[in-house]
Amino acid sequence: MASLEDLLSQIPISQIAGQLGVDEQTATNAVKAAIPTLVGGLEANAQDPKGAASLENALSQHGDLLDGGVDINQVDVNDGTKIVSNIFGSAQNQVVSTLGSGVGGGGNELIKQLLPILAPIVLAYVAKQLTGGGGAATPAPTPTPQAQSAGGGVLGDLLGGLLRSATSGSGSGGSAGGLGGVLGGILGGNAGGALGDVLGGLLGGGKR
Repeated sequence: MASLEDLLSQIPISQIAGQLGVDEQTATNAVKAAIPTLVGGLEANAQDPKGAASLENALSQHGDLLDGGVDINQVDVNDGTKIVSNIFGSAQNQVVSTLGSGVGGGGNELIKQLLPILAPIVLAYVAKQLTGGGGAATPAPTPTPQAQSAGGGVLGDLLGGLLRSATSGSGSGGSAGGLGGVLGGILGGNAGGALGDVLGGLLGGGKR
Protein backbone atom coordinates (compact mmCIF):
# COMPACT_ATOMS: atom_id res chain seq x y z
CA MET A 1 0.00 0.00 0.00
CA ALA A 2 1.26 3.45 -0.91
CA SER A 3 2.43 5.41 2.13
CA LEU A 4 5.07 7.93 3.09
CA GLU A 5 6.73 5.22 5.17
CA ASP A 6 6.97 2.98 2.12
CA LEU A 7 8.30 5.86 0.01
CA LEU A 8 10.90 6.73 2.65
CA SER A 9 12.02 3.09 2.73
CA GLN A 10 13.04 3.44 -0.93
CA ILE A 11 15.53 6.22 -0.15
CA PRO A 12 19.21 5.12 0.18
CA ILE A 13 20.07 7.27 3.19
CA SER A 14 23.70 6.16 3.43
CA GLN A 15 24.33 7.04 -0.22
CA ILE A 16 22.71 10.44 0.20
CA ALA A 17 24.69 11.14 3.37
CA GLY A 18 27.92 10.26 1.57
CA GLN A 19 27.10 12.40 -1.45
CA LEU A 20 26.12 15.42 0.64
CA GLY A 21 28.94 15.01 3.15
CA VAL A 22 26.76 14.72 6.26
CA ASP A 23 26.12 12.01 8.84
CA GLU A 24 23.25 9.59 8.34
CA GLN A 25 21.10 11.08 11.10
CA THR A 26 21.28 14.53 9.51
CA ALA A 27 20.47 13.01 6.13
CA THR A 28 17.55 11.08 7.63
CA ASN A 29 16.09 14.19 9.26
CA ALA A 30 16.41 16.19 6.05
CA VAL A 31 14.86 13.45 3.92
CA LYS A 32 11.94 13.01 6.34
CA ALA A 33 11.19 16.73 6.06
CA ALA A 34 11.75 17.03 2.31
CA ILE A 35 9.72 14.03 1.13
CA PRO A 36 6.31 15.11 2.49
CA THR A 37 6.99 18.64 1.28
CA LEU A 38 7.62 17.39 -2.25
CA VAL A 39 4.48 15.24 -2.10
CA GLY A 40 2.52 18.22 -0.78
CA GLY A 41 3.82 20.35 -3.64
CA LEU A 42 2.79 17.72 -6.15
CA GLU A 43 -0.67 17.53 -4.59
CA ALA A 44 -1.05 21.31 -4.80
CA ASN A 45 -0.11 21.11 -8.49
CA ALA A 46 -2.60 18.30 -9.06
CA GLN A 47 -5.50 20.48 -7.90
CA ASP A 48 -5.08 22.73 -10.95
CA PRO A 49 -6.00 21.30 -14.40
CA LYS A 50 -2.85 22.67 -16.07
CA GLY A 51 -0.69 21.55 -13.18
CA ALA A 52 -2.25 18.09 -13.23
CA ALA A 53 -1.64 17.74 -16.97
CA SER A 54 1.98 18.82 -16.58
CA LEU A 55 2.46 16.42 -13.68
CA GLU A 56 0.96 13.50 -15.58
CA ASN A 57 3.32 14.19 -18.47
CA ALA A 58 6.27 14.18 -16.06
CA LEU A 59 5.08 10.93 -14.48
CA SER A 60 5.03 9.28 -17.91
CA GLN A 61 8.81 9.83 -18.07
CA HIS A 62 9.56 8.20 -14.71
CA GLY A 63 8.94 4.84 -13.13
CA ASP A 64 11.98 2.63 -13.70
CA LEU A 65 14.22 4.47 -11.22
CA LEU A 66 13.01 2.22 -8.40
CA ASP A 67 13.65 -1.03 -10.26
CA GLY A 68 16.20 -3.06 -8.32
CA GLY A 69 16.46 -0.38 -5.65
CA VAL A 70 17.41 3.27 -5.99
CA ASP A 71 21.01 4.07 -6.88
CA ILE A 72 21.73 7.75 -6.34
CA ASN A 73 24.28 7.61 -9.15
CA GLN A 74 21.42 6.86 -11.54
CA VAL A 75 19.39 9.91 -10.47
CA ASP A 76 19.42 12.74 -13.01
CA VAL A 77 19.97 15.72 -10.72
CA ASN A 78 19.59 18.20 -13.59
CA ASP A 79 16.17 16.74 -14.26
CA GLY A 80 15.49 16.87 -10.53
CA THR A 81 16.34 20.56 -10.46
CA LYS A 82 13.76 21.21 -13.19
CA ILE A 83 11.16 19.13 -11.34
CA VAL A 84 11.71 21.07 -8.11
CA SER A 85 11.42 24.36 -10.00
CA ASN A 86 8.19 23.23 -11.64
CA ILE A 87 6.72 22.04 -8.34
CA PHE A 88 7.50 25.10 -6.23
CA GLY A 89 8.04 27.87 -8.79
CA SER A 90 8.73 31.25 -7.20
CA ALA A 91 8.11 29.74 -3.75
CA GLN A 92 11.19 27.50 -4.01
CA ASN A 93 13.49 29.69 -1.91
CA GLN A 94 10.86 29.99 0.81
CA VAL A 95 10.42 26.22 0.87
CA VAL A 96 14.20 25.71 1.11
CA SER A 97 14.50 28.28 3.90
CA THR A 98 11.64 26.77 5.93
CA LEU A 99 12.97 23.23 5.59
CA GLY A 100 16.57 24.32 6.14
CA SER A 101 15.74 26.03 9.42
CA GLY A 102 14.77 22.67 10.88
CA VAL A 103 17.93 20.86 9.81
CA GLY A 104 20.52 22.93 11.64
CA GLY A 105 23.70 24.64 10.50
CA GLY A 106 24.04 24.76 6.73
CA GLY A 107 20.51 23.46 6.41
CA ASN A 108 19.54 25.64 3.46
CA GLU A 109 22.44 24.44 1.33
CA LEU A 110 21.75 20.83 2.31
CA ILE A 111 18.09 21.13 1.30
CA LYS A 112 19.04 22.83 -1.98
CA GLN A 113 21.21 19.83 -2.87
CA LEU A 114 18.77 17.25 -1.51
CA LEU A 115 15.52 18.26 -3.24
CA PRO A 116 16.79 17.63 -6.81
CA ILE A 117 17.98 14.17 -5.73
CA LEU A 118 14.68 13.24 -4.13
CA ALA A 119 12.29 14.74 -6.68
CA PRO A 120 12.87 12.12 -9.44
CA ILE A 121 12.57 9.34 -6.82
CA VAL A 122 9.23 10.72 -5.60
CA LEU A 123 7.94 10.97 -9.18
CA ALA A 124 9.09 7.41 -9.88
CA TYR A 125 7.29 6.16 -6.76
CA VAL A 126 4.05 7.95 -7.67
CA ALA A 127 4.30 6.69 -11.26
CA LYS A 128 4.64 3.11 -10.02
CA GLN A 129 1.62 3.47 -7.75
CA LEU A 130 -0.47 4.78 -10.64
CA THR A 131 0.53 1.81 -12.80
CA GLY A 132 0.06 -0.80 -10.09
CA GLY A 133 3.76 -1.19 -9.46
CA GLY A 134 4.68 -1.96 -13.05
CA GLY A 135 7.43 -0.39 -15.10
CA ALA A 136 7.51 3.13 -16.46
CA ALA A 137 4.21 4.88 -16.25
CA THR A 138 2.18 5.29 -19.39
CA PRO A 139 0.72 8.72 -20.07
CA ALA A 140 -2.46 9.06 -18.06
CA PRO A 141 -5.66 9.98 -19.89
CA THR A 142 -6.64 13.62 -19.72
CA PRO A 143 -8.72 14.05 -16.57
CA THR A 144 -12.34 14.99 -17.05
CA PRO A 145 -13.42 18.40 -15.73
CA GLN A 146 -15.40 16.56 -13.07
CA ALA A 147 -12.32 14.64 -11.92
CA GLN A 148 -10.22 17.80 -11.93
CA SER A 149 -12.76 19.77 -9.93
CA ALA A 150 -13.01 16.93 -7.44
CA GLY A 151 -9.46 17.66 -6.27
CA GLY A 152 -7.08 16.25 -8.84
CA GLY A 153 -8.89 12.98 -9.56
CA VAL A 154 -7.02 9.71 -9.05
CA LEU A 155 -3.67 11.49 -8.93
CA GLY A 156 -4.84 13.97 -6.31
CA ASP A 157 -6.34 11.16 -4.24
CA LEU A 158 -3.08 9.20 -4.36
CA LEU A 159 -0.94 12.17 -3.33
CA GLY A 160 -3.37 13.18 -0.59
CA GLY A 161 -3.43 9.61 0.67
CA LEU A 162 0.37 9.53 0.84
CA LEU A 163 0.40 12.60 3.05
CA ARG A 164 -2.42 11.47 5.31
CA SER A 165 -0.78 8.06 5.75
CA ALA A 166 1.77 9.72 8.03
CA THR A 167 -0.79 11.30 10.34
CA SER A 168 -3.74 10.11 12.36
CA GLY A 169 -5.99 12.73 10.77
CA SER A 170 -8.19 12.02 7.79
CA GLY A 171 -8.86 15.56 6.56
CA SER A 172 -8.20 16.34 2.94
CA GLY A 173 -4.97 18.02 1.97
CA GLY A 174 -6.66 19.65 -0.99
CA SER A 175 -6.69 23.16 0.44
CA ALA A 176 -4.09 25.40 1.98
CA GLY A 177 -5.57 24.90 5.46
CA GLY A 178 -5.85 21.15 5.08
CA LEU A 179 -2.38 20.84 3.62
CA GLY A 180 -0.94 22.95 6.41
CA GLY A 181 -2.66 20.76 8.96
CA VAL A 182 -1.33 17.57 7.43
CA LEU A 183 2.22 18.90 7.07
CA GLY A 184 1.99 20.30 10.58
CA GLY A 185 1.24 16.82 11.87
CA ILE A 186 4.24 15.41 10.01
CA LEU A 187 6.86 18.14 10.41
CA GLY A 188 5.69 19.96 13.52
CA GLY A 189 3.23 22.83 13.79
CA ASN A 190 5.20 25.92 12.83
CA ALA A 191 7.19 24.49 9.93
CA GLY A 192 4.28 22.44 8.66
CA GLY A 193 1.84 25.33 8.86
CA ALA A 194 4.24 27.68 7.07
CA LEU A 195 4.86 25.15 4.30
CA GLY A 196 1.14 24.50 4.03
CA ASP A 197 0.57 28.21 3.42
CA VAL A 198 3.33 28.30 0.80
CA LEU A 199 2.11 25.18 -1.00
CA GLY A 200 -1.49 26.34 -0.78
CA GLY A 201 -0.37 29.44 -2.65
CA LEU A 202 0.62 27.25 -5.59
CA LEU A 203 -3.05 26.56 -6.28
CA GLY A 204 -4.40 28.24 -9.37
CA GLY A 205 -1.34 27.58 -11.52
CA GLY A 206 0.24 30.99 -10.90
CA LYS A 207 3.61 29.62 -9.86
CA ARG A 208 5.19 29.38 -13.28
